[in-house]
Amino acid sequence: MNRKTLLLVGVLLLVMVMLAGCSSLGVKPWERDLLAQQKMQLINEPVEAGLDDHIYFSKEGSSGGRSFGGGGCGCN
Repeated sequence: MNRKTLLLVGVLLLVMVMLAGCSSLGVKPWERDLLAQQKMQLINEPVEAGLDDHIYFSKEGSSGGRSFGGGGCGCN
């Protein structure tokens, strides 16, 4: 084999290995119980979540935003 062929095979193998590394993305069903625990939440303290909601409401002039759509820029 000449040098170009070896380089082409090497690059092709490298691309295949990189694509195979992305084949197992996602959460498996048996891992969901660990991610649903209270300590795994982004904000796991209710008081802190309430304060963040109050700050967001005061700045944006809207309510909610975490689980449903709300709008308003607070310009008035």
